[in-house]
Amino acid sequence: MAKQSENDQRARGERRGAERLRTSQPGGLKQAIDEPASEQNFFLPRQAGGMTVFLLFAFTMSALVFQGLPTPITCGAALASAALFACGTLFARLERGAGSSAAMRGFVVMVGIVLPMACAGVALARWVAEGLPWQWAIATLVCINAAAAALFDMRIISLFFSKIASWMGFSLLVPGTLTYAALLAAAITLSLIARLEWKAAERRRLAREARERVAARAEDILRSFEETGQGWFWETDRRGLITYISPKAAMVLGKSPDEVIGCPLSEIVDPSQGAADAERTLAFHLSARSAFHDVEVRAATTGDERWWALAGRPVYDSFKNFCGFRGHGTDLTEKRRSEQQVSRLAHYCSLTGLANRVQMSQALEQILSAPSGRERACAVLMLDLDRFKHVNDTLGHPAGDALLKQVAQRLERAIGASGRCGRLGGDEFQVIVPGHQDRHTLGHIAQDIINALSQPYSLEGQSVVIGASVGIALAPEHGASSDELIRNVDLALYAAKDAGRGVYRFYAEDLHAAAEERAELEQDLREAITKGELELYYQPVVYAADEKIVGFEALMRWNHPKRGWISPAKFVPIAEDAGLIDRIGQWALRTACADLARWPRSIRCAVNVSALQFANPDLPAIVANALAHSGVAPSRLELEITESVFLNDNAGTDAMFKALKRVGVRLALDDFGTGYSSLGYLKKAPFDKIKIDRSFVQGATEEGSRNGAIIASITSLAEALHMDTTAEGVETLDELELVRLLGCSHVQGYIYFKPMNASDATALVSGNLVAEADGPQCARAPRQNLLRKVVVVHNGNRLNATLRNISESGAMIEGLWNMPAGSAVRIEFSADKSVTGQVRWSRENRVGIEFHAPLRRRADGSFAVLKSPHGQAAARGGW
Repeated sequence: MAKQSENDQRARGERRGAERLRTSQPGGLKQAIDEPASEQNFFLPRQAGGMTVFLLFAFTMSALVFQGLPTPITCGAALASAALFACGTLFARLERGAGSSAAMRGFVVMVGIVLPMACAGVALARWVAEGLPWQWAIATLVCINAAAAALFDMRIISLFFSKIASWMGFSLLVPGTLTYAALLAAAITLSLIARLEWKAAERRRLAREARERVAARAEDILRSFEETGQGWFWETDRRGLITYISPKAAMVLGKSPDEVIGCPLSEIVDPSQGAADAERTLAFHLSARSAFHDVEVRAATTGDERWWALAGRPVYDSFKNFCGFRGHGTDLTEKRRSEQQVSRLAHYCSLTGLANRVQMSQALEQILSAPSGRERACAVLMLDLDRFKHVNDTLGHPAGDALLKQVAQRLERAIGASGRCGRLGGDEFQVIVPGHQDRHTLGHIAQDIINALSQPYSLEGQSVVIGASVGIALAPEHGASSDELIRNVDLALYAAKDAGRGVYRFYAEDLHAAAEERAELEQDLREAITKGELELYYQPVVYAADEKIVGFEALMRWNHPKRGWISPAKFVPIAEDAGLIDRIGQWALRTACADLARWPRSIRCAVNVSALQFANPDLPAIVANALAHSGVAPSRLELEITESVFLNDNAGTDAMFKALKRVGVRLALDDFGTGYSSLGYLKKAPFDKIKIDRSFVQGATEEGSRNGAIIASITSLAEALHMDTTAEGVETLDELELVRLLGCSHVQGYIYFKPMNASDATALVSGNLVAEADGPQCARAPRQNLLRKVVVVHNGNRLNATLRNISESGAMIEGLWNMPAGSAVRIEFSADKSVTGQVRWSRENRVGIEFHAPLRRRADGSFAVLKSPHGQAAARGGW
């Protein structure tokens, strides 16, 4: 490094010496010396006229020494020399003229170089003959030759001719053989010298051109380095004051280079906001005069934040004296921004801006590892969006991303400052509520979240409704480690989904067994699909007007090898979550069409289609293939679709309905009135039938029930829209009579038939297709069988009897003979527990009693007495 510094100082010294030499010359001569290397290919420099001033000065000094003017011939020769050099610019232009020939260049050499120098020599030679001291004349000629050497620098031929021509004039003083021999010897000597000088000049020229190329390349690289903004340069003196700074760097500081030069290097660095350590590091290196690199500092800007990486080294002169620092800087602003972005992506969700799984895990670990037991208490809420996959499938992933952003915003507003929320991935979110929280407060928070996330969303101009299920686990009650707590809150979330979604559930110990059972059922379901263990059962649909069988509804059944018959309400949700429902649905379509092909042409079959199947664009093709393989007319197949398909009412839904109608199948709206709250879809959806859910049919005959009015409204709506109606779940004769009276066109339920296998269904339709209602007259509340001694008070008489069964509305008592119907009685269960009622029927020693006030069933299945026989509240008890 020191050697390099010495070389730099030496080169600068040489350049300064050459500059001083050039500035001491006359203007024209200096310009001639400063000509570029390409100009030296010509014999005559552009500023050859600079010799005129020098010759006039030399001849003037000779006249002063001579103390007078020479003869006119001598004066003429001197003036001719100066005049010819004065025309040197014209001769140089002629030499450089386009298409100048060798003859023209020879003419320029003779007229512009040889003739003026020869005239100068002749003038001095004649002047000596006229009395000028020969010593002065030789000295003047030597000076003229020196000036010519400076003028014709690196022009060896021009220099040779000028020197020979100048000395030829002195041959006039002593003409003779010896003189001519001396001139010849001088010419030969000068030729040899010129040859050597030519070679040396060529080497110097090549070396100089190489250095110039290297210097130009280095200059271009450095200029490009500065102009492209990749970096900049700086230099300070020994006092630490800036002597050079790149314009780009000064511009970043909001100043010009002149305003920055003369300031300490530390003034371009902002020591605030985390850069103080770097500023102290820079100050240390400057004071210690040690080299440094990659010192990250913040620029002292007034606007946007800018960061630099500085590198520098000390500079010494040839005497080892410290001269300052020289270095460069690079812009780290974008790099720092990228690092910040990477750090943010590592801890935050790039889509929603919420904390991601890593940060939420770190936050939970931090709470659970607190030194105090009180500080380790917290609650974890796990959220899963209901029907989010349906949004992705129908509207596309961009709409799903937009939905997740809105969900994140609502979730943050619902949580507020009470906790921290994050997105774990997909449609799964997590909330951490620090501190001890009672279950009531947490339940309120969870319900607020569910309510907020269940409100309609606006996506691409369309209204979308989803829901949320929430699982809750407490620390340390439900887990002291993060892994245990997360595992348990996941189980609570699964329990919330199994409970019908849109609810919250706390973790309980029995959820582990439920989760294991669910996992086993999922695996068994996969095997059942592979082995063909699933079956289709068919429940007949009866035309209400003539009680004839007109169709069936295909119902999924699974007879588990170990567990026995498993309810579809239990395994269908598992199939939906496991992604098996589409596979099961296709099998059900093919099987139902194959069975339908064996039945009379007047019989239809209805097959349920889930919302996930409906979102499959290939559904029309799947239905058409099933019909084609079975040879069944499309009008005999009825697809039952629930209202959930309208949660994302869009062009895709309309297109699916149109495609299915083009296939030719019938469409039935299943579970009408239990889900989607809007009726606007009925204007567009081409349904052929509305199915009235069994929840409206059951209890419709009870006194005070509004279900009958709802059924009447549905049938009126269907009639206005030219649609059929099917009442589901009809089980009693009074329910059958009511739905007929209210205008239902079809009936389905146990009052006629229970679901049956395909063989029984085939045997059934091989007859006359007439159905006969068979069932109880009315529905009664579920009864509990038991054997208990009671006292029955009738007309003041206390009779001992036995209670055989009991329900919310009545009981059967054994041991009472000849008790007339309509009798009022009081049943005493204990001294302070009794209930009043009325005898409805009496057979031998058994009577049926209807309570005046219904009993309340407790969570454990027992009943509580609500009122005493005197109208006052009695002590609550169970049996």
